[in-house]
Amino acid sequence: MGNIVAIVGRPNVGKSTLFNRLTETRQAIVDEVSGVTRDRHYGKVFWNGQEFSLIDTGGYVTNSDDIFEEEIRKQVILAMEEADVVIFLVDVVAGITDLDETIAGMLRKIKKPVVLVVNKVDNSERLYDASVFYGLGLGDYFPLSSINGSGTGDMLDKLTSMFEKTDEEEEEEIPKIAVVGRPNVGKSSLINALIGEERNIVTPISGTTRDSIHTRYNKYNHDFYLVDTAGLRKKGKVKEDLEFYAVMRSVRAIEHADVCMLLIDATMGIEGQDVNIFHLIERNWKGVVVLVNKWDLVEKDTQTMKQFEARIRKRMEPFVDVPLLFISALTKQRIHKALELAIEVYNNRKKRIPTSALNEVMQESIAAYHPPAVKGKHIKIKYVTQLPTHAPAFAFYCNLPQYIKEPYKRYLENQLRKHFNFTGVPIRIFMRKK
Repeated sequence: MGNIVAIVGRPNVGKSTLFNRLTETRQAIVDEVSGVTRDRHYGKVFWNGQEFSLIDTGGYVTNSDDIFEEEIRKQVILAMEEADVVIFLVDVVAGITDLDETIAGMLRKIKKPVVLVVNKVDNSERLYDASVFYGLGLGDYFPLSSINGSGTGDMLDKLTSMFEKTDEEEEEEIPKIAVVGRPNVGKSSLINALIGEERNIVTPISGTTRDSIHTRYNKYNHDFYLVDTAGLRKKGKVKEDLEFYAVMRSVRAIEHADVCMLLIDATMGIEGQDVNIFHLIERNWKGVVVLVNKWDLVEKDTQTMKQFEARIRKRMEPFVDVPLLFISALTKQRIHKALELAIEVYNNRKKRIPTSALNEVMQESIAAYHPPAVKGKHIKIKYVTQLPTHAPAFAFYCNLPQYIKEPYKRYLENQLRKHFNFTGVPIRIFMRKK
């Protein structure tokens, strides 16, 4: 299962630098995804065969002095509730500040693993200065320099060793479908409409933290898990941070799912936060169905739906091969169609295409439009094969992989989509040396 790690610490200790350093390590390994701008608070880290999500809590603060301390407290609370492991970052140059003491006090009380990281340790004198941080009562610390990266390896080894080992056996082949979206788009209503009995998930349960709930859904010839994070606990403490909260919740749900139903509020239209969640799904290589909810509340004429759909697809570019459905969780309009689409996307995501069929079709596409020559060199793509990954990925073997640019990769992806049904599923394309 996807582990989540959150970085906490007061401002200017280097949270974003550390975040960038850790997430970039992976960018070097995996081909950069076309057209996806990484939002700077959420990234994936890949270390020694383990992958985890990294959240930088720093980006969510409105920096005005009077509410400074309060904001940091909120971040720490969020991180403690949502993450599996917390990185507490401090700065060797500043030493221990009052705010560090406050944060340490909160972290000492939690049951989760905390890794104390001392930043800006880039010479032996500072290595000696770092020992003052034993005073925080959080045990051993890791000295590192997030600017030049020294010390990050040891810290990552420790970090990944703290993840709880999950039993692989419970991985039955049952689709997991998550309902995700911004606050108040109707996630609980949709889940209640599907399950049919009103579950009291919206009433807050004081002091309990619960992960996403998996509900086994077994009717109308469907059998899958609904992964539900909707309305689980609206903690009084963290009222204002709904945005950040929604992101954290979505990350958790998306990681646990095969297919995500992304709900958009028809009365609001598509907003930045919807687009962010859409890209989170895409970047985690999960299937997606976009559902425009509350359609019963919209004034309609003959063109409304077409225009609405065009606007949404524009914001989702370049990944537009995605099912889109107008529903109402309240009147139950088209909610069963939504399930059918989700199951179809699940099957598309599991699809394996025989190498012979793949080459027959793709060689024709390549012959119709060759990769453009670079510096007078002709690029020849010899053959293509599907990689044995969870989500569809294809390797094209060629003589000069480094010269194949994004537009051509997109052409290949479009050809794959044209000939084989991968609707709702992000596709990865790798160029490999023959």
